[in-house]
Amino acid sequence: QVQLVESGGTLVQAGGSLRLSCAASENILRFNNMGWYRQAPGKQRELVAGLTRGGSTNYSGSVKGRFTISRDATKNTLYLQTNSLKPEDTAVYYCNAGFIAVPSAYWGQGTQVTVSS
Repeated sequence: QVQLVESGGTLVQAGGSLRLSCAASENILRFNNMGWYRQAPGKQRELVAGLTRGGSTNYSGSVKGRFTISRDATKNTLYLQTNSLKPEDTAVYYCNAGFIAVPSAYWGQGTQVTVSS
């Protein structure tokens, strides 16, 4: 069973930066796609950033230019660099990994990011 473990979430002031990490229990290059999602209280979970095996990235409009998704395959770890954080970025951030047939096969437990104004 694949395990994804997120870390790096904390309380930060508006304008600050955080780097979120997602450590996988196996070779992340097995996955066709990996990504970061977030869910704020009372809202649906939404895709923040995605990364394919081939290295293509995509971002939601609300974070484009501020967040960067990357990976270190030698460490089996996915990252999300978040800059210029805003209070509306406050949410639980989840790591996701999947395959063509099952894009959202695996989820981590989430890490809380709180941005104070």
